[in-house]
Amino acid sequence: MPTAKVTTKGQITIPLEVREALGLKPGTKVMIFKDAAGNFILRPRTGSIMDLEGCLAGYDVPKTDEEMNELIHRRAAELDAATKSDARMRSDGEAA
Repeated sequence: MPTAKVTTKGQITIPLEVREALGLKPGTKVMIFKDAAGNFILRPRTGSIMDLEGCLAGYDVPKTDEEMNELIHRRAAELDAATKSDARMRSDGEAA
């Protein structure tokens, strides 16, 4: 499992394996957000706002910023869960 160390300035170097898997190139911006379960998720910030068209189809239309943020986080968590394998991690960080 890739790991990174935080510097005194709060910076990390993302391991090569992770950069390659996410398609990160120098200068790529990343988004970090918290899902409903409290896990932090790192995603490359790519594409256009227009790519989001229709991504909330089938959901109730949010009426507040808070509702919108919750809906976005819920949908992102669903997409994240869909990409995870069924492998479980042991407490020592190795696959079970």
